[in-house]
Amino acid sequence: MKRTFLLVCCLFIGFWSYAQLTTRVVRDSLFIPWELVYGPDDHIWFTQKNGYICRLEPQSGKIDTLYHEANTVVNGEGGMLGMALHPNFSTDPYVYVAYEYNQSGYKERIVRYTYSGNSLSSPQILLDNITGAGIHNGCRLLIVGDKLFISTGDASNSATAQNIQTLNGKTLRINLDGTIPVDNPFPGSPLWSWGHRNAQGMVYANNKLYQSEHGPGSDDEINIVMKGKNYGWPTVTGFCNTPTEIAFCNDSNVVEPLHAWTPTIATSGMDYYQHPMFPAFQNSLLLTTLKDSKLYQLQLNATYDTIVSVTPVAGISFGRLRDICIAPDGKIYLSTSNSSAGGTGAKVDKIIEVYDPLFTSVADMRKGSLGVFPNPANEKVRIVISQGKPNSVFEYCLTDVAGRQIECHKETGKEIVLSIRHLVPGVYQIHLTTKDGNIYTGKIMKQ
Repeated sequence: MKRTFLLVCCLFIGFWSYAQLTTRVVRDSLFIPWELVYGPDDHIWFTQKNGYICRLEPQSGKIDTLYHEANTVVNGEGGMLGMALHPNFSTDPYVYVAYEYNQSGYKERIVRYTYSGNSLSSPQILLDNITGAGIHNGCRLLIVGDKLFISTGDASNSATAQNIQTLNGKTLRINLDGTIPVDNPFPGSPLWSWGHRNAQGMVYANNKLYQSEHGPGSDDEINIVMKGKNYGWPTVTGFCNTPTEIAFCNDSNVVEPLHAWTPTIATSGMDYYQHPMFPAFQNSLLLTTLKDSKLYQLQLNATYDTIVSVTPVAGISFGRLRDICIAPDGKIYLSTSNSSAGGTGAKVDKIIEVYDPLFTSVADMRKGSLGVFPNPANEKVRIVISQGKPNSVFEYCLTDVAGRQIECHKETGKEIVLSIRHLVPGVYQIHLTTKDGNIYTGKIMKQ
């Protein structure tokens, strides 16, 4: 009887974790939105594989077409792929994009555009002559600090992945102006890591660079990418678990994946979730898949270097899923990849919003809202009472997700600049009480 009761409880808890997960199609009739980036303007910036760079207002679904790169050539998996926005976009309005083109062969390049007046201009080529192919082009872009990371595929020539003289089958790292960082593993080379087959997901969180990679008939992988490390392809697929692989791994100092799937599920875009909207997703990588057509939650351990569970997210059924981005308010956005890869036929792809309609980040709105900027953050946050007065007297306390009090302070004014450098990554709640009895609460996400 106890076992039956426990099973029922577990099933109920599992259902309740996803009970309020709701989906909404924000926009349809798109052609393979390959990259989604949630911008500082509260718009979703995205590429379409046929060369379009667009900007989407998520509430209305209104799209602005910012640029069409006429040099883009769609060939199987190739076309316009990854994108990233400059981290100081308000002062440095640069958009970084990867695309394939034809010029004495099929090639891939990384280009920087300048955003102004709701359009892009002044394309500047930062990196060029990466070999392209109908399969295995990568190519995810990600900015970490002041460096641009680029994943490249082996372009259907697996031997290139172990050749450190080529740009294929690698993770590359360049400065935001296209120059080579002096602290890269090989002087004068953009190479950061090698031995990759076809990485199409990349996210930086917990001071780690996570990457998803397509395997051949076996061993899709999730890796932590590190400076100057070899990830084994084509000699090693997945873990070092055959005599040949073990010998090569020992000889070449190969880094094994956090997780591998056999049969493959076609791992694609990936992001890190740490928001109270979906508490069950916190401290997890969220992974989109193509062949499996599912969104997966990859729960991390306390030190962020082990995947402790892999769970498909219920309620997501839109076919092949290409990419994911997460908004500061905790909403999740997904893009599909169901249009004909060659660009012929109907454009049937969508951008989908995943949210909890019952979630609210401010508990008491009697006298206005409590703003937290930026959120998430690493060093400090600015907390503003929207209807506060310059001489307002208030007390605030910071608690963790378990309700344990971290610190309390009294202040005067209408805003606080709060250092969070000493906090471990996670979600915290701030409770603020004014002298006249008004209560506000808000969430702070420490990255």
